[in-house]
Amino acid sequence: MSAIVESPFTATPRARFEVSFAQTAAEVLETQRLRYRIFAGELGAQLKGDGIDCDQYDRFCRHLMVRDTLSGEVIACTRILTDDQAPHAGGFYSSGEFDLAMVDSLPGRVMEIGRTCVDAEYRGGAAIATLWQGIAAYITGHGFDYCFGCASIGLEDGGSSAHAILNQIRGKYLAPEYQRVRPYIRLPAADHRPTDKTRLPPLLKAYVSLGAKACGEPYWDRDFNCADVFMLLDVSELNPRYARHFLGRETTAAEPTSLAA
Repeated sequence: MSAIVESPFTATPRARFEVSFAQTAAEVLETQRLRYRIFAGELGAQLKGDGIDCDQYDRFCRHLMVRDTLSGEVIACTRILTDDQAPHAGGFYSSGEFDLAMVDSLPGRVMEIGRTCVDAEYRGGAAIATLWQGIAAYITGHGFDYCFGCASIGLEDGGSSAHAILNQIRGKYLAPEYQRVRPYIRLPAADHRPTDKTRLPPLLKAYVSLGAKACGEPYWDRDFNCADVFMLLDVSELNPRYARHFLGRETTAAEPTSLAA
């Protein structure tokens, strides 16, 4: 399961990226260093670790990573917290930002993805597409019905772009009322007219392309200087255009054995 893609979910035959779960402490550390470099170094997040982004949830998560086969570097990662491991971690990470009563009522198995990041040089689509292929392999291999997580929108410009993006979400991608969650800290209203046209961040774009919905207003994460939008993907309602790439057997046929564990 490694590919270069020209669009977020269209693979070409030539292999460039490999996706697998971290199998050793050293590999987990690679993902934590990437997270720190992006969240703290690039986005200005207030993190406690010295060059490492680590929290109480890490030990209960599976750490999925994308490696550039040319450089050998980990260039994208996310972590998966499943419904059977979340109680041991004290709940899902998102429960610290949102009231997740809605998630508790969902039928079937649920899993959370979080701390997703992609190196700045690899944000053209291929890396995040490969990451999603790995997530897909895990979903299909373990019978999950829902996948959720927070897609962050940076507030580096004071929130103008974020509010423009949120306006797009409200108009096109909002979940029905019965699938809403409540943020514990709401993002303040814009104090000026939002930017008219703003591109969706890569992770948020990937979510909505697959058919995921935003479950209400975002959480204001002041430590990470971003607005977190809670996204919910019902696997049974995937956008047909991407379902083959996300769940198709041709996608998972060449998956590394580490993804099936």
